[in-house]
Amino acid sequence: MDVPKGKLIIIGGAVDMGSNVSAQEHILQPDYIKFFEKGILRRIITESAKHEGSTVEVITTASQIPELVGEEYIKSFNQLNVEHVNVLHIKSREDAANEDYLDRIRKADVVMFSGGDQLRLTAIFGGTRFLQILKQRYQKEHFVIAGTSAGAAAASTHMIYRGQSNEALVKGEVQITAGLGFIDGVIVDTHFVQRGRIGRLFYAVASNPGILGIGLGEDAGLLVTEGNVMEAIGSGLIILVDGKSIVETNIYDVEIGSPVSIENLKVHVMSIFDKYELHQHRMLIKKAVKIEEGVFLTVPDTSDLQ
Repeated sequence: MDVPKGKLIIIGGAVDMGSNVSAQEHILQPDYIKFFEKGILRRIITESAKHEGSTVEVITTASQIPELVGEEYIKSFNQLNVEHVNVLHIKSREDAANEDYLDRIRKADVVMFSGGDQLRLTAIFGGTRFLQILKQRYQKEHFVIAGTSAGAAAASTHMIYRGQSNEALVKGEVQITAGLGFIDGVIVDTHFVQRGRIGRLFYAVASNPGILGIGLGEDAGLLVTEGNVMEAIGSGLIILVDGKSIVETNIYDVEIGSPVSIENLKVHVMSIFDKYELHQHRMLIKKAVKIEEGVFLTVPDTSDLQ
């Protein structure tokens, strides 16, 4: 595959504005995506070629409360002096074929997928001209695709769409299907640390050791450039699960419902400014200094990844 010219930003989420909303998550709080304002959301705009002059299209398809989600994203981008922010409430495959919507994503500088249910994203956009245009632009242009929560989980070729955290290492519990396919060779899980989803990622990688498992904590994201270099952004943690060194597993022998064993699974932990080369399986840990709440500076390092 050609090296993509575009950039992909996948985010673990702060508050899940979709089907996984819990009683403790106050979705009507005006600053519910405040964590974006000084960090991740600003980084999305910084990485766009036109910066504050960018045209942003927010896709709320995954959410069960799309109008509220759209309004909050408009408000938050506006606070970053981004004025050209639109919302695409695509609720069906028929909507995804709307020529006006296709024209809008052809003209956008940034496309942002909101949180919710990732299966809605793949079921509605899979095999459509809409998705084809996004992939073409990501490959050929300086174009930014971002996704939070479900939008991040669906970004890869393989996607987890079901599985209880407390039973994840039981054969058959974790369900995997095809994602939107912006990046290959990885599988992404979100709200990772807070919801104890490490077992889901272990199982996903054990079932296919050739893929890298990415667990995104809340207020944590990865900026992926050239389809290869992944930089940690945001204040949260990112867990990488590498199955290439697995010596043995019984995942193919045990019956459905039985526990799974895995020997020699490798795990990395990333925090802000760390980088990981996907193709070379190489990690660089960088030093970061906190100068104020939500603002960090990185110490220059001449040994940076090339």
